[in-house]
Amino acid sequence: METISLTQVNNIEMSDSESKPGILNLFLCKCPRCRRGDMFQDKNPWHLKNTMKMNKECPVCGQPLDIEVGFYFGSSYVSYAFTIALSVATFILWWLTIGFSLYDNRVFYWLAFNAVFLIAMQPYLMRVARTGWLSFFVWYDKNWKANPPKALERTNKDQQNNW
Repeated sequence: METISLTQVNNIEMSDSESKPGILNLFLCKCPRCRRGDMFQDKNPWHLKNTMKMNKECPVCGQPLDIEVGFYFGSSYVSYAFTIALSVATFILWWLTIGFSLYDNRVFYWLAFNAVFLIAMQPYLMRVARTGWLSFFVWYDKNWKANPPKALERTNKDQQNNW
């Protein structure tokens, strides 16, 4: 009798990062269901004309990525949380390396640095926020090849582009 390891599904070897979903997989902007397919058509978020162009469904597992009309408006909450976390991180790094003082303008230099940094990171943060928002509703399925994705419940093709 042949034994099959737990990380082997349908004769395809999976690495540890793919077999165990984690928060770090979110930053790769992969499908939350299979952790393999790209959610976005262009892999580079700084190609600004294509930054938010998403696939209709995951090219690997077939998971629909546009669940309902206006679904990704909720990703603004995730983006806000990431922005605050990055601002706190840059504040702490600035404080530890350069420091703050009441007698000069170092806090204004940090504000300017932080604003430029967040503007530069915005295309990537918008993608990660959409991936994070979708992962609240579409969970990782280790048997994604055997289980088909759930059918969409609330789609309205006529209203899709009315925003």
